[in-house]
Amino acid sequence: MVASPLLFGLALHFRLHHHFHGPPIDYAGLALAAAASFFGIPGPGEPVLIAGGIFAARGQLDLASVLLAAFAGATGGGVVGWLLGLKFGRAVLTAPGPLRRMRHGALERGDEIFERFSVLAIVLTPSWVAGIHRVGSGVYLITNAVSALVWAVGIGLGAYYAGPAVVDAVGDLGTATGIALALLVVVAVGIEVGRRRRRSRRATAAGPSRTSTGTGQPGPPR
Repeated sequence: MVASPLLFGLALHFRLHHHFHGPPIDYAGLALAAAASFFGIPGPGEPVLIAGGIFAARGQLDLASVLLAAFAGATGGGVVGWLLGLKFGRAVLTAPGPLRRMRHGALERGDEIFERFSVLAIVLTPSWVAGIHRVGSGVYLITNAVSALVWAVGIGLGAYYAGPAVVDAVGDLGTATGIALALLVVVAVGIEVGRRRRRSRRATAAGPSRTSTGTGQPGPPR
């Protein structure tokens, strides 16, 4: 319940006092990636947010807009996942079918964990899992909003201040590494060619001696 007025206030403030800098599609993509991550799909949120922070550091995007888009998307994705789990998840897990007893056991153990460590379990599991285990709206919405805020600001600011230097260092390292790998390949090929030539010479030198041994004079009588 607390998260909704917070989001509404932030959105209203930015609508009245803030102008987005950069293509709107970039902010929309960031919000969708953040929503996917907090919904429970691993992978898209963090790289896109890091990229947004780096682009903001280079003046191509606005930092405040990047943070707002990431926070709003993450909060919304977490709420959607929680609602879906709350509505459908428990029915799916308890439906007749294979491993029903095991599913019931996992559900009971999960209920115990979420009852004892609600906040920690919300942070460490996908949003729909919290819905399956019927976490209350008060606890979930606050925890989800705070987690989204810490995630967006922490990663976004970190990428903004440290990202460009890291990207430049990685670029330099990539060039040096590529040159080193190319040299290693050339050296390895040269070594292999040298080995094959030595083997060929040995085989050529051993060939006449084997022929003379096989067709030469018979050995001394016993």
